[in-house]
Amino acid sequence: MLHNRIALLRTERNVTRRELAEAVGVNFQTIGYLERGDYSPSLELAMKIARFFGLPVEMVFSFEPFAPLAAELMRAKASLAGEP
Repeated sequence: MLHNRIALLRTERNVTRRELAEAVGVNFQTIGYLERGDYSPSLELAMKIARFFGLPVEMVFSFEPFAPLAAELMRAKASLAGEP
């Protein structure tokens, strides 16, 4: 299964499924299928979605479940502070 952050990124940026779909050239239902994990995107579609959000593809899609963003932010903050 391919995990993704599409719903989170859409919500964060106030983008509808329809707006994202139009920007990347798919039906808006496809975005819903992707968000639920019912469909895995082609490489081309994954790259278009990542480009839309201005992120590397691996920040949007992963073979492993994503850690909660709060945990990632805490880890980044600790790293910047020089904590182990």
